[in-house]
Amino acid sequence: MSDKLSPAVRQIPPSGIRAFFSLAEGNKDIISLGVGEPDFVTPEPVRAACVRALELGRTTYTPNAGLLELREEIAKYLKDSFEIEYEPADEMMVTVGGSEAIDAALRALIAEGDEILMPVPSYIAYSPIAQLNGGTVVEIETFAKDDFKLKAEALEAHITPRSKVLIVNYPNNPTGAIMTREDWLPIAKLAEKHDLIVLSDEIYAELTYGRKHASFAALPGMKERTLLISGFSKAFAMTGWRVGYVCGHPELIAAMLKIHQYTVMCAPILGQVAAIESLRNGLGEKDAMIESYAQRRRMFVKGLRDIGLPCHEPQGAFYAFPSVAHTGVTSDAFARMLLNEAKVAGVPGHVFGKGGEGFIRCSYASSVARLTEALERMDRCLRSFPGGS
Repeated sequence: MSDKLSPAVRQIPPSGIRAFFSLAEGNKDIISLGVGEPDFVTPEPVRAACVRALELGRTTYTPNAGLLELREEIAKYLKDSFEIEYEPADEMMVTVGGSEAIDAALRALIAEGDEILMPVPSYIAYSPIAQLNGGTVVEIETFAKDDFKLKAEALEAHITPRSKVLIVNYPNNPTGAIMTREDWLPIAKLAEKHDLIVLSDEIYAELTYGRKHASFAALPGMKERTLLISGFSKAFAMTGWRVGYVCGHPELIAAMLKIHQYTVMCAPILGQVAAIESLRNGLGEKDAMIESYAQRRRMFVKGLRDIGLPCHEPQGAFYAFPSVAHTGVTSDAFARMLLNEAKVAGVPGHVFGKGGEGFIRCSYASSVARLTEALERMDRCLRSFPGGS
């Protein structure tokens, strides 16, 4: 039946992250550092609020844009946490996770031949979604020597008359890089100069260590040209609830809402109830989880360096991106060796785009005990490797 499929779909490879996750799935001996999912369960008060809602029969559709009650809480949270103000009525939409927001944004913005600028390494979904909508992805390589930050001179060198959208993802998946307000200012000048729409995926905004997240939309003049995408999966330990949101100019949100209406209609009501409870009564639990990630980050990055895997200091998210270039094998071969011989699953860096080859992504959203065991297994594997540590 493959000849019946859309050529665009045929050309897109399956997720490289999920490929390694599938190899590890079902094998209890494997320690998976591959999937970006918190090891915490959703806090008990949030689960309890949903049980009460279910008992009261709250099993209906919601307004397409999401419960107004939730949008009001998101608006308050963004103002208090990141100094950005949005109108809940027409500058915000609740989505089925951040992933739906990314898809709807690119569907609403991209026409055939438009160029989408994207610093890489980056989250693997952006490029396939852009290509499905007829866009041309232009990768802008970032480097460990620059802490994987997007540099204005690199961005400007890739801008053409067809450039329309800049996708940025900081804190970054897979590198853990962040951008400060000072880092963003020259990028904002280029966005204005070249009339770019900026899709800012800030799903890891809460997960920064030592420095508060700087939202691109909060920069002078950038709110009007930015679609801010975030959600509850990562910092709130709510991956399975599938609740995200997008904020932006009313005309952009209205266009995305049309797509949302015809595809998913609304995000699940119980997920929205859970998100309301998280914002009202779960911020303390969120902060405790973030402190735990900070401790794991310090331990795990030091451990990687101690076993001979150079690793830049991740300042956000919950990923380490150590270099394996010195081993002389590809990142894919190295990841397979770890999986087969050490029973540790990571993700080869090449799946994250240009500049990812020579690295592997390891999530430290796991218990200290499992991270310690993973490091010990990796160390033994590296010692048996020709020329290993």
